[in-house]
Formats: sequence, structure tokens, C-alpha cells
Amino acid sequence: MSDVVLITGGGIGIGRATALAFAAQGDRVVITDVLEAEGRAVVAEIEAAGGTAEFKFLDVTDTQQANAVVADVEARLGSVDVIVANAGIAHRVPLEELTDEKWDQTFDIDLKGMLRVVRPAAAGMKARGKGAVICLSSIMGVAYGWDEHVHYSAAKSGVVGLVRGLAVELARSGIRVNGVAPGYIRTAQLLSEKHSLGPVAVETVGEIIPLGRVGQPDDIADVIVFLASKGARYLTGQVITVDGGLLVGRY
Repeated sequence: MSDVVLITGGGIGIGRATALAFAAQGDRVVITDVLEAEGRAVVAEIEAAGGTAEFKFLDVTDTQQANAVVADVEARLGSVDVIVANAGIAHRVPLEELTDEKWDQTFDIDLKGMLRVVRPAAAGMKARGKGAVICLSSIMGVAYGWDEHVHYSAAKSGVVGLVRGLAVELARSGIRVNGVAPGYIRTAQLLSEKHSLGPVAVETVGEIIPLGRVGQPDDIADVIVFLASKGARYLTGQVITVDGGLLVGRY
């Protein structure tokens, strides 16, 4: 039986790869993003391959909008079975330039944005006695610090606490909550010279990764699909690092 899968930040990168992966196994995918053209392009790609998808504009900093999107999907499609809370930003800001506003913006999107989608969907999941939530953290949230990204590291660490708290609170209702902490993944974010490694460094960073390469978005998407599946039925409250062995290999 297919699931209804709601993905935030589904227009590009890991979100896009995740949408394609769920659609490929026959699930109905609801792609949300502030990037409308990119989101609709993913829908078209899925439909061209014979899958089922739709796009909904969603700014995860808008509580009323998040409530409305979840309510609309439940009313029309009957349920939200899986949530992939992926939307996020990672802007390079040196500490002396890190204003309260910039800190708050990052937390509002990267952490609170997850709560805004999970919270309205929880009641329906509880009523059905099942559901899966997967939240995107980062190696910068579970192990590494990241200079000039203190706000990002802090928010992604917060995702770990969010996963643990939600997992315990929702477990008796049959809802599982897990997280994924990606390492270096070839996305627009990683390729940004302004905010991350940039294209030159990306070509060499694979040398320090035990598996010998930078990850691809579908390397993360496949783990997310597993976490939503019956194969992970006894797994909750965990944040799985998917980094090609980077953390264990740094000695």
C-alpha cells in the first residue's frame, strides 16, 4: 500500500532526490518548497516517469501556511503518512557579524520549521496509529563544529534533540521519528563558494573520506526511504550519520 509522503525543501538537492526515490517505489509525493519552479520541475520529472506527485508552496517559517498545507493534504489525499523535514539554510556568517536576526532566521527555518510541519500532522498520524518522520541534521550537528556557521551547527544539533523528544512522545501512538546526518554531499549548498566548500574544494575533499568520494543526494535519499519503511519498524529516536566513513576515519 502506497504512502502519502510530504517533503519540505523538495525542489533541489537531497529533497529532490528523496522525492524521486519515494515516487519510484509507488508512493504519492507532496513536494513543498519556496522554490516553486524547481519544485514543479521535480513533479514533472516524477510524472514523466509514471509516478504521482504534486507541488505545494510552503515557507516553513509560516505557521499558518504549514497548518494549511497539512490540512489540505489530509483532506484531499486522506493522510500524511511520512514527513521528511528537509528544508534548511546554511549561510556563512563570522561571529562578529552574527546578528540576533541572522541567528533567529537559521533556527526558524532549520529547527522550528520542522516542528511547524510535524505538529499539525501528528493528530492524524495518532488517529491512524502509524506514521514516520525523518528530520535532516548534519555531521556539523552531531560531531563537528563549523567555523563561521555557529548558528547552523547549533540548529542542526537542536534537530537531534527534536528527534529524541518527538520519538519518545509519539512512540506509543505508533509514530517513529528518526534523523539523518549527512556528511559532504554534492548539492548546491556544498558547491557554494560563498557559504560552503565551493567547487574546487569539493573535487579534493573526497580524498579524506574513507569511501573515497563525496556523497550524492541519492545516497541520503535511500537511507531516508529505509527509515520510513517497515524495514525500520523497530527503529526510532536515532540520528544516522551517512558520511562515507568521514567521522570514524578522522584520526
